[in-house]
Amino acid sequence: MKRALLNVTALILILSIGQVTAYPLDGYPETGITRVEGARLAHEGIIKDNIRQPPGALLPTTKVDIRLRDMSDFKLPPIDPELTGQIEELLGEQADRYGVTVLDLSDLKNIRYAEWRGDYKQNVGSVGKLVVALGFFQALKDAYPNDASGVERAAVLKNTMVTADAFSQSDHHTIRVFNPETRILDRQPMKVGGLANQWQYLDWMLSVSSNAAASMNQRQGMLLRQFGTDFPIADTEVESFFKQTPSKDLTALYKRTFWEPIGRNGLDISQLRQGSFFTANGKHKVNGGGNSYATARQLMEYVLKMEKGELVDDWSSTQIKRLIYLTERRIRYAASAALKDSAVYFKSGSWYGCKKEEGFKCGKYKGNVRNYMNSVAIIESPEEENNLFYIVVVISNVLRKNSAFEHLLLATNIHQLMKIAHPVIKGKLESE
Repeated sequence: MKRALLNVTALILILSIGQVTAYPLDGYPETGITRVEGARLAHEGIIKDNIRQPPGALLPTTKVDIRLRDMSDFKLPPIDPELTGQIEELLGEQADRYGVTVLDLSDLKNIRYAEWRGDYKQNVGSVGKLVVALGFFQALKDAYPNDASGVERAAVLKNTMVTADAFSQSDHHTIRVFNPETRILDRQPMKVGGLANQWQYLDWMLSVSSNAAASMNQRQGMLLRQFGTDFPIADTEVESFFKQTPSKDLTALYKRTFWEPIGRNGLDISQLRQGSFFTANGKHKVNGGGNSYATARQLMEYVLKMEKGELVDDWSSTQIKRLIYLTERRIRYAASAALKDSAVYFKSGSWYGCKKEEGFKCGKYKGNVRNYMNSVAIIESPEEENNLFYIVVVISNVLRKNSAFEHLLLATNIHQLMKIAHPVIKGKLESE
C-alpha cells in the first residue's frame, strides 16, 4: 500500500498552497467578521479576488455544527491494530518521526481508532492557538456563567472593538482586511492602531494563523479573566494595567487564563500547553511561564471534546468548530485534492530550522535541524462519498523533506483508506 494510494492530483495541488480562511461565508450578519463578507462577495464574483471556494467550503453556518453532542459517555476506544498498521505502513521508513491519531466516526456503530506514537511530544507551533481559543472562551463563559444560549457572549464578541497595539508586533503573516462600504479587500500585516471586533481577531488567529491576532487574543483573554463583566476596558486602561502589574502577577494571570482551562476541561497539561505569547513583543510584556507542546493523542482528545460540546460548553465548542472551518484556499494537509468536496475543519502549525550541510539546500518547511509540521483536521465528506466523518492529528519532524507536501500526501492516502473502508453501495444514491 504505502505511497501507492497517492492521487496524482495531489501533486498538482502543492502548487496552490497558500493562505486559509475560516468561518462559514454567511457568517457576517451574525458575527460582524468583515473578512467573511469579503470572501462571500469574492466567491460570488461581485468583487475581485484570486480565490475560488471548493465545494466543501460552501456550507452555511447552520450546517457547521458539532456532531457528537448526544454521545457524552463516549471515550476514545481501544486502539484498532489493523487501522494503526495501515497508518504505519503509509508513513514508511520515516514512521518513527511521526505521531498520528485517527478516529473514524463514519459508522457510529463501528468506530475505529488508530494511534501511532500518540504520546510523541513536540512544539506544535500555531496549533497551540487552539489552546488560546479554549482559554479565551473559558474566560468568557466564567464571566457570563448563566448565559447558556450564548446570546450575551456573542454580543460581547461582536460589539467589543479591539485596537491593535504593541502586543501584535511583529508578524510576517498577512491578514485579510475587507471594508464593507468601499468593498475593498486587501491583504496586509497587522498594523498598530488597526481596529476590528473581537470575532474578527479570533477569525484572523484561526484562519490565516496570524501570530499578531493570536497575541492580541492572549492579551484580551487575560483582560477578560481579570475584569470579567467589566471587560472590555478602555485602551488607556489596558496600557496602564500591563505596565503597572508586576511581572510575576502577569505570569500568574496568564496561567489562570491559558493553563488552568486545560485541566478544567479534562485535558492533560503535561501533554498540551501553550506556554507563551506568539509575538516577540507579547513575550517581552508577559512571561507565560513555560514552553509549548502537544501530543497527537491529547489533540485528538481536544477535538473529541469539542465535537461532544464539552470544551467549556456546547455553545463555545460550536463556535470554536466554526472558527476552524476552512472557507478559502487550503494548505498543507488540507490542500489534498481528495478533500475538495469535503468540509474540512483545520489547524496547522510549523517550525523549521537549518544549518549548513554539504549537498543540502534549506527551504521552507524543509529543515535539517528541526522540521516540525503539525496538522489537526476534521473531515466531513458528502453523500457521494458515503458521508465519511473522521478526525486526524499528525505531528511530524521529518528532516530534509518538504513537510507541507508530506502532510498533503498523507491526507490523500488516509482519505483513500476511509473510502475503501466505507464504500458507496452501487445504486444506493439513485434509490434515495
